[in-house]
Amino acid sequence: MAITTTTEMETMLVPLEQYLAAGIHIGTKFRTKHMAPFIYKINPNGLCVLNVQKIDQRIGLAAKIIAKYAPEDIVVVCRRENGWKAVKKFSKATGIRVFAGRYPAGIITNTDLETFFEPKLMIVVDPWPDKNAVHDALIAGIPVVSLCDSNNTLENADYIIPCNNKGNKSIGLVSGF
Repeated sequence: MAITTTTEMETMLVPLEQYLAAGIHIGTKFRTKHMAPFIYKINPNGLCVLNVQKIDQRIGLAAKIIAKYAPEDIVVVCRRENGWKAVKKFSKATGIRVFAGRYPAGIITNTDLETFFEPKLMIVVDPWPDKNAVHDALIAGIPVVSLCDSNNTLENADYIIPCNNKGNKSIGLVSGF
């Protein structure tokens, strides 16, 4: 990461201190080649430290992408329990449909289901536990925005937001809560 100037920090969407307090930059001990461009360094404990400037840029770009869709055309999927509270608050505030917990298989691909619906954008909190939803989105031709930690691969993700997708404060910050 290049040396951050005061001007760059002032133009961030969220103050640097708030990003750091939420732990948005803390990755895992595992890293993939896909996430290498977003890793600033490896700390002495072996944890990856994500580049906060790149996180901030990606959140801003993701917000622009998401803003192009109506709330009823977006679905958020979160299998990890630590993200349920944040995505439910996000849903309540925006009207976007959320699946916190188990994603119902075929809900966007099987037209025979009573609960079938056709979203135009999917957001997943972690592409690994949410892989069934990502697979359905691929079948349906729906773009996917993924929150990705240092250990994630980027297959079938159209757009990624590098961040700590295992911490509830970090997920809350990315979702606006």
